[in-house]
Amino acid sequence: MGKEISMLSGKLIHLIEAHQEEITDRIIHEIRRQTDLDGLQRLHDAELGHRCRQILAHLGHWLAAENEEELARQYEHIGKDRYEESIPLHESVRALFLIKDKMIDFVQERGTRQDALELYAEEELEHRVGRFFDDLVIHLVRGYETAWWRAKAAS
Repeated sequence: MGKEISMLSGKLIHLIEAHQEEITDRIIHEIRRQTDLDGLQRLHDAELGHRCRQILAHLGHWLAAENEEELARQYEHIGKDRYEESIPLHESVRALFLIKDKMIDFVQERGTRQDALELYAEEELEHRVGRFFDDLVIHLVRGYETAWWRAKAAS
């Protein structure tokens, strides 16, 4: 039974990866719509889209446990970049949650959910994605804080 659930959540991951552009458009639209994301709104759609697609297009890769060091390195670098771009930390974290929420919304809209096993697979995916985004936030904040401390020490 565990193998079937993994196959089903794998289908949902593939659904996300295959529709990355549509989900990315939704995320960018939401960022542009929010009135409290001034820093992120200064970024071009291409930059926002690139960051979204890095997650969405390779979600299966990122969810694999052996990629944690690569993930940590990449998101600590993004945190550093956001600090250097003067984008508030709370906006950077909020952007990650918008990506997660729009991705889950998409799965809920497009998922089949015809039986209990498929519903469980969707819940399993939400759980795995939740943990994944928790890790992204930790690494993003670590990179942001490291850049902040270095700047403070240099002044």
